[in-house]
Amino acid sequence: MIVVLDASVIVKLLVEDPANESDTDQAFALLSAISEGQFRIIQPVHWLAEVAAVAARLTPKSAVRKVAMLSAMEFPTSGETTVMQRAVQLAVATGQHLFDTLYHAVALEHPDAWLVTADDRYRLQAEHFGRIAALEHWTRILGRP
Repeated sequence: MIVVLDASVIVKLLVEDPANESDTDQAFALLSAISEGQFRIIQPVHWLAEVAAVAARLTPKSAVRKVAMLSAMEFPTSGETTVMQRAVQLAVATGQHLFDTLYHAVALEHPDAWLVTADDRYRLQAEHFGRIAALEHWTRILGRP
């Protein structure tokens, strides 16, 4: 199975503060499952830029180091034209920002892929399109390999 982690999940890995950021344990468990090869990962091409922008704002003293760590993970990306077209369709249909829909579009354009998100606002608007899981419930929806 393939997972797409949106910025709301990856930011939890950067903040590393369970007291101020819910479900960080779930985010780290999912990253561990990916690292152990239990899931494959694919990301939209903009993922690192979006996360870097958030890191610069939330954790300015460690942002450069954290972004370098994420970059070193070398997550494969998907930037096909069909992904962008699907993302635009999702943005129009849901009224959500294109950057949010790009993650979901990657999942929908790759067989056996699921978006994992902590963004309940987006998930509630888009779950009827399928293959989207809340971070807090990823083990129940995707299974724990």
